[in-house]
Amino acid sequence: MNKTTPRRKLAAILAADVVGFSKKMGENEDRTLHNLKACRAITDESIETYHGRVFGSAGDSVIAEFGSPVDAIVAAVEFQRNIRDRNDEVDPEDQMQFRVGLNIGDVIIEGDNLYGDGVNVAARLEPLAEPGGICVSGKFHDEVRRKLDLGFVSSGPQEMKNIEEPVHAFMVEIGSSSKMLEAFTVPTTAEASPTPQAAPVPESPTTTEAKVPAIAVLPFTNMGGDPEQEYFADGISEDIITNLSLWRTFPVISRNSSFTYRGQSHNLKQVAQELGARYIVEGSVRKSGNRVRITAQLIDTDEDHHLWSEKWDRTLEDIFDVQDEVSEAIARRVAPSVTGHEQKRLTRKRPENLSAWEEYLQGLRYYYERQRTDYEDPGLEQARQHFENAIELDPTLSDAHAYLSIFGASYLVQRISKDPKKTLDEMLFHGRKAEALNPENPLALMSIATAYFFQGDHPTALDHAQRAVQFNPSFAISHLWLGLAEVHSGEYQQGESSILKAFRLSPADQDLMHFHGVLYFACLGQEKYEEALDAIDKALLRHPDVGHHLGFRAAVLGHLERGSEAKAALDRYLSLRPNLKVRDDYRQIFVPNSALADPIIEGLVKAGWEPEE
Repeated sequence: MNKTTPRRKLAAILAADVVGFSKKMGENEDRTLHNLKACRAITDESIETYHGRVFGSAGDSVIAEFGSPVDAIVAAVEFQRNIRDRNDEVDPEDQMQFRVGLNIGDVIIEGDNLYGDGVNVAARLEPLAEPGGICVSGKFHDEVRRKLDLGFVSSGPQEMKNIEEPVHAFMVEIGSSSKMLEAFTVPTTAEASPTPQAAPVPESPTTTEAKVPAIAVLPFTNMGGDPEQEYFADGISEDIITNLSLWRTFPVISRNSSFTYRGQSHNLKQVAQELGARYIVEGSVRKSGNRVRITAQLIDTDEDHHLWSEKWDRTLEDIFDVQDEVSEAIARRVAPSVTGHEQKRLTRKRPENLSAWEEYLQGLRYYYERQRTDYEDPGLEQARQHFENAIELDPTLSDAHAYLSIFGASYLVQRISKDPKKTLDEMLFHGRKAEALNPENPLALMSIATAYFFQGDHPTALDHAQRAVQFNPSFAISHLWLGLAEVHSGEYQQGESSILKAFRLSPADQDLMHFHGVLYFACLGQEKYEEALDAIDKALLRHPDVGHHLGFRAAVLGHLERGSEAKAALDRYLSLRPNLKVRDDYRQIFVPNSALADPIIEGLVKAGWEPEE
């Protein structure tokens, strides 16, 4: 008996589903079915327009195939835009949102239906998307990322039911403005542009809307009466932020942003809006001798409702148990479905010595209070001393080693280091030690990425930064360093996407100077000179005397052919860098092997620099 070989083909698969459909049906079946029919007309029209075919539809779900992944994502972007426009015009009760998953893979043909992992992965990606959003597989991302002016944000490898290997997922940055989508609509007139136009960078990355409901942990109030204990309350807050960040279900706003509200009276709804968060955690700490009292509460600012509050009276020896309890209580109220693998991610290696932990917290205090301009940074030495004290008391403290590595970057950038090679060697030593003590420590991986970046080994820096993001998707600085490595490798568009992710996770960061400085690189590499100028001006607004930023400004003004303005900026820069005589002098003080060295040098020449031959 001959067996028929199944027919197969490669196809792009789109899977879509209505958010909260069962609840809507429970509330009003007739109204829900009416709205579903209206929305399906929108989705089906886009699918047909871009040469797709719906082959599966059950209830509120849609499964379609496309011959081209470009057609598939353009269709998805278009109907998500059109659904959003419809929602703006109807009553809240009539609004619907779709999640979309996109994958490209081998499928089995059986009549009019398709089967196989190519279809299953798309269906598993769909629930990962935010309402109104799109989630694509790594394979799909690789096919379309260079062909369309869309941003993508990595969510790292995802375990999927009945799928043997983890699937790398990416969220598509559709944007809040229809301008983000104009490039992908089908031309309807002879005057329509035949080629897509680049989507504009948001005027301010800080205003980019949050993709899913985020949590911000405000610095806990020190109730002990002793200002010297402020670092202890900060440490409690920071550890809770870190714990929450290890749950991949929701983004957590960076410490650097949430801590800008320390000591202020504030309207929580306003704070949430400024940080792009829905949930706010606040609390207090009172330390007395060997006893500590911690209170914490979780507020849903959208609903203006206290979801949870609790108080703990414990000994210092129980402090880490309390932090875990706080984090778990918050996570389970924000995302009650989190179980299994996600729960395991909450577990962190605890310090073995409380005194070491307190030294580490003191080090953090001085590190975050450091100066950020050329040659000025007394706080770094105080931070270093506390981190070294922490390691002496507890050699297994991975985070202390990681920070000793990380602030080596400050020594290099701020031109404090007298021996850059020695500084790099120390960065790698402490980074590798931190990783050896905890291979899944995102802080350790980021520190190693930083060291390799300054060595000019961008592929290795990229690898470590990607792993740091994988272990902690809410770690804003990891996204920033990932973007930095990408743009200096010439991956300007992808780098810009990573950088904007960092902005979203830490919109009020005290290091926004560096965020804008890195965004400058991404814009310069894409020859978006006006946007590059805007980014570097924002960096200089915070710290007007940072030498390398002044050079970047002179370079982009040169590219813009702004004549006297460019020359004035150049003169100011060269007054701080008088040893720049030939082109290689700049390359030696810039990042090795950077794709951006020549564009910046050429910008300086256009501004009026006359390097010796």
